[in-house]
Amino acid sequence: MQKPVVALVGRPNVGKSTLFNRLVGSKMAIIEDTPGVTRDRIYGTVNYKDYSFHLIDTGGIDITENKFNDEIKGQAELAIDEADIVVFVVDGKEGLTANDYIVRDMLMHSGKEVIVAISKADSKLFKEHQYDFYELGFEKYVSLSGEQNFGIYDLLDEITKDFKEMPEEYDENIIKFSVIGRPNVGKSSLVNALLNEERVIVSEVAGTTRDAVDTPFTYHGKDFVVIDTAGMRKRGKIYENVEKYSLLRSLKAIDSSDVCVIVLNAEEGIIEHDKHIAGYALEAGKAVVIVVNKWDTIENKDKQMKKFTELIRNEFQFMTYAPIVFLSALTKKRIHTLMPQIIKAYDNACREIKTSVLNDVIMDAYSLNLPPTYKGKRMKIYFSSQVGTKPPTFNIQVNSKGLLHFSYQRYLENKIRESFDFEGTPIVLHFKNKGEE
Repeated sequence: MQKPVVALVGRPNVGKSTLFNRLVGSKMAIIEDTPGVTRDRIYGTVNYKDYSFHLIDTGGIDITENKFNDEIKGQAELAIDEADIVVFVVDGKEGLTANDYIVRDMLMHSGKEVIVAISKADSKLFKEHQYDFYELGFEKYVSLSGEQNFGIYDLLDEITKDFKEMPEEYDENIIKFSVIGRPNVGKSSLVNALLNEERVIVSEVAGTTRDAVDTPFTYHGKDFVVIDTAGMRKRGKIYENVEKYSLLRSLKAIDSSDVCVIVLNAEEGIIEHDKHIAGYALEAGKAVVIVVNKWDTIENKDKQMKKFTELIRNEFQFMTYAPIVFLSALTKKRIHTLMPQIIKAYDNACREIKTSVLNDVIMDAYSLNLPPTYKGKRMKIYFSSQVGTKPPTFNIQVNSKGLLHFSYQRYLENKIRESFDFEGTPIVLHFKNKGEE
């Protein structure tokens, strides 16, 4: 299911970052009493009751005319454009300012659903300004304090009250894969090279393409949808040249995918943002294939392929199960090696293991290497079973999960991978006490 997107916007220093951290439940945003300190949109996932949505924290919009604030305004415009709901955060302590009206005008023109969040409602000055905010002309208002944690559930109820379950847009038997990565690594070129393969038949049926970035096609008689995160609905400078702008596209595409193709640039190597994007695929539990593009630009390919593989394994230690494909979208060299890896990663993510066979593997691993003791007690394993796929998920029943050390969990995961082909997919181990659901 796709998650809705909610954006927090407002002028500087009204409490957006504090509210973001309260909603997400961790201190991901920078909080400082200096206006404009949050320069980049920060992304998080909010889980509330039976709902889940992406949350974007934007930089403060200021009318001061300089490049920095122009970029922040551009960030906010992009966040608003991508959002399903916008939370307009205003300062209950300070009241309305000219900047608030600038933000109000942006939101009025966007046509998006807006909830006005009056922050710092714990301030003594709040009562002086409380009713001024209705001048903004929106329908929904919630008073709250991120610092004191009141009004937060009222805001969440307001955000989620009209949420509908968003159905899958394609049949579940169609394999959906996204091409993700930072700008200029060759994502669109890779998609075009794939779709121009002789074995691929691109669908021309009206209505099958949700967006300019989704393309259904058939490969060897099997149906696929490729989601190209480089595609943009609108053109303009705010969509170009800034790495962070690619991230929301990637998040939405990851949600819609069965497999994520993470594209790296052979010329530039690996940077931190590559790992951030891969981390989102991991958190979402998606199967992955790592592609090193622009391989045509590399000399001494055999030697460099070994070096690049070692580099990827070192930098992506959280994803050692991911197959690596070296290719050139421009020349189409080795392009034929990608689809088989995507199919294999998908098949492995759907793999189901018989309970008896799984128990044999786990108990053999346990007998071979007993868990360490803690205060004279040792974890015992009673029974294991697979309870889900995409990603493969296993319940392991034990006497006390509090005795589990992360290194032993990693050991069991490695033993499972040695016994069964789970290349390309994460696997999840849940340890449960006997009798625990």
